[in-house]
Amino acid sequence: MIEWVSLSSGARPVPRPVATPLVWAAAFGGALVLVSVLNSLVGTDRPGLALAVLSLLAALLGLCARFTAAPGTALLCWLFLNGFAIPPAGILTWVAHRDTFWLTCLLVAALVGTALARLLHARAAYRRLTAGAGPTALETGETPYDT
Repeated sequence: MIEWVSLSSGARPVPRPVATPLVWAAAFGGALVLVSVLNSLVGTDRPGLALAVLSLLAALLGLCARFTAAPGTALLCWLFLNGFAIPPAGILTWVAHRDTFWLTCLLVAALVGTALARLLHARAAYRRLTAGAGPTALETGETPYDT
């Protein structure tokens, strides 16, 4: 029987992020599906809802991505938002204040998702590494009722 083992040595307390092209592929597919569903259920007259849903998608994708994937994720989500979630569908337009705000929202959502994931992974890794570092109560002679 063949047993697969990792070639990397040592413990990896923090999980590795997903490769950037995979995150961008998920952003492309996810934005396509979400905008299609929103257009069929709600219509193209509610871009605020589409922005909120795509920002949530960007934040969720940020949970498993590197920081370098955030700009591309935001841009892909914005392309679907601008191209298909607002009339006229299929035509990219640029309205400076609106599109700058949309790009900023999507980028911040992706960065917040990534930062939150790094913070939670680092905190969990710290707890795993320090959990066995100190002496236990039985080794020091204390009882659980000592204060």
